[in-house]
Amino acid sequence: MALLRIVEAQVSSFSLPDLLLILGGGAVAFLLSYLFTFGVIKFCTRFDLLDRPTKERDRIHKKPVPRLGGVAIFLAFVVASLIFYASNHEVKPDEMIRFILLMAASLLLVAVHAYDDVRGMRALHKFIVQSLAVVIILGPWNWHFYGIILFGFSNPFGVAVEHPGLPWYQQPIISILIHKPEITWLAIPAVIVTWFWFTGMTNTINFVDGLDGLATGVVGITGFFITIISIYLGQYTIGLLAGIFTGAVLGFLPHNWSPAKIFMGDSGAQFLGFMLAALSIMGGAKLALALMVLGVPILDVAVIIASRLRRGQSFAQPDTTSHLHYRLMATGLNAKQICYIFYGLTTAFGILALSLPKGVKIVGLLLVGATMLFLTFWLDNLQKQRETLLNSPRPPLSDEQESASGEHPHARLQTEG
Repeated sequence: MALLRIVEAQVSSFSLPDLLLILGGGAVAFLLSYLFTFGVIKFCTRFDLLDRPTKERDRIHKKPVPRLGGVAIFLAFVVASLIFYASNHEVKPDEMIRFILLMAASLLLVAVHAYDDVRGMRALHKFIVQSLAVVIILGPWNWHFYGIILFGFSNPFGVAVEHPGLPWYQQPIISILIHKPEITWLAIPAVIVTWFWFTGMTNTINFVDGLDGLATGVVGITGFFITIISIYLGQYTIGLLAGIFTGAVLGFLPHNWSPAKIFMGDSGAQFLGFMLAALSIMGGAKLALALMVLGVPILDVAVIIASRLRRGQSFAQPDTTSHLHYRLMATGLNAKQICYIFYGLTTAFGILALSLPKGVKIVGLLLVGATMLFLTFWLDNLQKQRETLLNSPRPPLSDEQESASGEHPHARLQTEG
């Protein structure tokens, strides 16, 4: 109900054609993504571009599966964006420049990681490509950043309108040394924060993409909430772009639902993470929502990276045990059930983020952290119980019990020896 009230409160500020355009853009992107995926599946099957289970990699799937689904999502987003966004007269010139830079950076990520999906690449090389994509999205030229740069945060305790003499803790925006996207030495912290946000979000979605439909659904729900908050803030063109992105992601979900007919691969996960990072800071005031909606996956990845670095391991190494979704699977849940848990958490925190007033969003972030702590302690306790049960000695069986079970009296001793 809270979500409906928020949407209804802002519908009056938009004309019916504007709202229909957002819905139409998302619907067309959904349809294109759904149809393009059929073509990608046939292409991968024709040229044997399949993800094959091997002894070296513990895979959930036991048969070859196409792994270039990200290409279909990207193509659907590009085509729908050119139709509905790039040709829209309400898109301002500076927004168009950011859109072109976003497309260029995304193309680099998708192309390089599509090669990685087929041939494989070292983690360092992929990390370098991510950094190059961030440089592109910044759009540095002639001592000015023409792209997307995060040089300030919305202050939850600040006033609505800035005026002279206002102390820093009451200002509506907490800036990172600079107040304009100009290239100076003072812009270095803002560039670093922007780089960290883009690469962090990109790798978070890449890590989450471990089960059929998990990353696709979580990103699709997040994109939907970014669309809603953009409408709420009156950012129509960003809402249009977010709606198109959401449609393109959800159009891939029927093919990726367990058992998956195709994987999005790194080409898809990198694109999805990069787009979420961009959409959540374009126009401002959506960073807190992104942190709340994706709080559990972000904290999961952060804890695992910190644990690996503490043990002297590479944070980029593949892992099929430590992530939250794999630990949930170890309890006996299947991929669909785990998706429902993540979808539920994502939706709940999305509604909470839209419902909470600006000054108390910190409470929502604390609630996300508390949820992650609960899940972690619960799974740790459950794992200890399972280990205790497995390590406890079995009581000896009588000859009658052994005969009834079909087990030879000395079979267990022979196996253990």
